Amino acid sequence: MELVSVAALADNRVIGDDGELPWPSIPADKRQYRERIANDPVILGRRTFESMLDDLPGSHQIVLSRSRDSFEVPSAVHAGSVEEAVDRATELGADRAYVIGGGDIYRLFQPHVDRMVLSRVDGSYAGDSYYPEWDPADWRLDSETAYDRFVLQEWVRVDG
Repeated sequence: MELVSVAALADNRVIGDDGELPWPSIPADKRQYRERIANDPVILGRRTFESMLDDLPGSHQIVLSRSRDSFEVPSAVHAGSVEEAVDRATELGADRAYVIGGGDIYRLFQPHVDRMVLSRVDGSYAGDSYYPEWDPADWRLDSETAYDRFVLQEWVRVDG
């Protein structure tokens, strides 16, 4: 099972502010993000899941939560741990699952992800949620594509 962390982050690693993006919408980033994760399960926290109910991403949503163990959405399943989330993705027949946030979920999965696909948004922003730091020695920048207002980077974990 390949785990891929997908996030948009500012220069100061901010990813959110009170459940919203802290920067003005970037349609090209939203489009590439939605296309990337459309056909695979996504792993996300309960608050992120609830914020996306009107337009759920991925083929299935694996919701990591301590406070709820069921959801009234047919494509959503509960997981209580990183290991259980990976098991749920495997049970769905997936070869890959995308970790899509929020901040605590990214932090929990950081030691386990195989790749990071990061939209590096120009500028620093105030916020209350951050993408976790990582050791550059553990990662290799595999590709980088410049867009208007962001650079899309793909990082691959270096086998140690």
